[in-house]
Amino acid sequence: MKAVKRMMSTKTFPISALPLPPRSQLLIHNLIPDTYTPSVEELREKVQKETPSLQRRARLLPPSSHYSHVAPFPVSFPYVIEPPVPASDDNGAYIEKWLAERESTTPNPSSSKHPNSPLRIYTNDVRKDRLDLIGISETGLRDCVPHLDVGDAFAILGAPSLSDEYADEGDPTPSDKPEIVAAREELIDILSGHSTLMSPPERESPNATPFAPWSLRYSGHQFGSFAGQLGDGRAITVHVTPHPNDSNTVYELQLKGAGRTPFSRSADGLAVLRSSIREYLCSEAMQALRIPTTRSLTLISLPELTVRRETVETGCILTRMAPSFIRIGCFEAFNPPADMYFFGGGQQKTDYEGLRVLGEWVAHQVLKLPIQKGEAWGQKLIEEVAKRNAEMVAAWQAYGFMHGVINTDNVSILGLTIDYGPYAFMDVFDPSHICNHTDEEGRYAYKFQPNMIVYALRALLNALAPVLGAEADSGGAAVSEGWTEDVKPERLEQWKKRGLEYRSEVERIVQQTSADEYGRLMRKRFGLRNQHKSDESRIFAPFLDILEGQQLDFHSTFRTLCSFKPSMFVKIEPSESTLDESKGKEKASGVPALSDELHTFISKLLSGTPEPENLDHGAATQTWLPWLEAYAARIREERSDWSEVPDDKLDEARKAEMLSVNPRFVLRQWLLEDVIKRVERDSEGGKRVLAKVMHMACNPFEPWGAEDSEDPDEELTKEDLAERRYCGLGDKKMLGFQCSCSS
Repeated sequence: MKAVKRMMSTKTFPISALPLPPRSQLLIHNLIPDTYTPSVEELREKVQKETPSLQRRARLLPPSSHYSHVAPFPVSFPYVIEPPVPASDDNGAYIEKWLAERESTTPNPSSSKHPNSPLRIYTNDVRKDRLDLIGISETGLRDCVPHLDVGDAFAILGAPSLSDEYADEGDPTPSDKPEIVAAREELIDILSGHSTLMSPPERESPNATPFAPWSLRYSGHQFGSFAGQLGDGRAITVHVTPHPNDSNTVYELQLKGAGRTPFSRSADGLAVLRSSIREYLCSEAMQALRIPTTRSLTLISLPELTVRRETVETGCILTRMAPSFIRIGCFEAFNPPADMYFFGGGQQKTDYEGLRVLGEWVAHQVLKLPIQKGEAWGQKLIEEVAKRNAEMVAAWQAYGFMHGVINTDNVSILGLTIDYGPYAFMDVFDPSHICNHTDEEGRYAYKFQPNMIVYALRALLNALAPVLGAEADSGGAAVSEGWTEDVKPERLEQWKKRGLEYRSEVERIVQQTSADEYGRLMRKRFGLRNQHKSDESRIFAPFLDILEGQQLDFHSTFRTLCSFKPSMFVKIEPSESTLDESKGKEKASGVPALSDELHTFISKLLSGTPEPENLDHGAATQTWLPWLEAYAARIREERSDWSEVPDDKLDEARKAEMLSVNPRFVLRQWLLEDVIKRVERDSEGGKRVLAKVMHMACNPFEPWGAEDSEDPDEELTKEDLAERRYCGLGDKKMLGFQCSCSS
């Protein structure tokens, strides 16, 4: 496969032998652990073997704790535990024994090929669910962990195809070499949660780096109300490895849907095939659109694991990757809003020392801010997080992406799109569209997304306000250990008020950064190279108004616009017209005489409606003409910016640039539902479909479906026709389709 060939120049390791970063780059050696799992040794030697329920029991962590060690445990919940025979007087001990028997606590022998690997595989012989690798991302593998040996994993997925999902002709042949098969099986065992990677006792010398999986603690505002402690209720980081070409960049490998953690509350900690496919595909699609995002690696179905949602569904585990999964909610956990009221759950009291430790770690190791040790970090941290998230939401708006649940616990410190749930890409343009049917008031509608990022940044400022005030009082020094121990409440309140004075500046940064980035991206989409202060009012906004008024598809209209040439905009007198009878009728209804080329172009624009019978083409054409005239004039104004291109090549050069930023293929709701059904119906065939859709999502600007061909459908291949269908609007009843948060 292509990914394997690309990585031949990079030394690869099976997942158990991937190198760990030094302690200074590992969260678990710099933040404060849960007191119930204070160390790797405690988790491995005591908790998993004697009191495993501590990992599965919903509870509030101590106020100073940032994370809890927890091993994957993908088991249906509520746990079905048969009573002992004969009956026991100590049911608690029996339950602990039942759980312990299913923990991955049996160490595999050290690898003879990698005897000095920092981690050991721990397995379990009781849980024997079937594991089915249904997807692996070539781009995620290439970009984040090119040194990971996946064996012949791509071969068992089959040849990507939309039209021949049941055919195995052309499928790669799985390897017969034991070491290659072993690398693939090890990958599946660990990334399915069946086995666990931990450092063994012999690797825990003073110079070694102890390691065990963990889940993060965070709180957050959900739909505008503070919800108390939330945390990684179904996410577990199982490995961290430095990028082989940049040791300062590390990637966490996190399992989503691997079972209960202390943050699961009343939920099962699992994920279903449906939601996992959606996130697996969209993470890489967003990367291809150059929108900041977490990444995908593998998708492993557990067909024998039942998960109860609205119906009983199949369990699935997604491996996602990012340099860090820390969110704004992590800071809220240590300095929550005062006088809070919320339903269910609970929230610890403020812990200023935990806030300081988290802030220093994020400033120096996660954001890598250019500040010295001991230098104030609070204001610079907020500014950086504001800029990153402003750029992210600008890209959402420019590409019609709707997140659906922009709660503060779903906003990344790194400005990455994270936690894909009821997301959607815009179909017919509607700025008021709500993609999450749980969002009854439209809080997270497309047009409000920039406001919600501002709201999240206010929450971060509220949490860090005392730090900003204290640092201002100190003349620019960072807060030190125990910085609030002998401070009176009155002074703390003064620090907070002083920190909150920075609110208007934070909002200005978000608004200015997002406006600048949105303008930059939109100019690229329109094939414009220089900035003009009137672009928003003269080009962008009127264009979107036309799309909304005529109910045109957001994406295909941009794609069609790539073919526009200013020379098309030549009105001709009726006497010179070669209008055919149908055009003559349009002229009689009020459409000015147009060149054939422009008439054809506008007709193609108008074909982007799902209901052509309801569109008055004459009136619609008249609406387009003044905008196209302004657009043509704007293009002509830029001639000097294309000085390297001859006049006779200019239209094609601009078209090529526009085609490289305006996608032909988009993950529409109807398409996602279709893919999910095909995978659910038949895993073997579904893998091929999923692989093809992932390939299209990672190459969205290609002319899929013989885009430029004028050949009749009967002369196209089955695959071309299938691609063309997947590039279309789909069934009208799926337009504006809303998902639930469980998606």
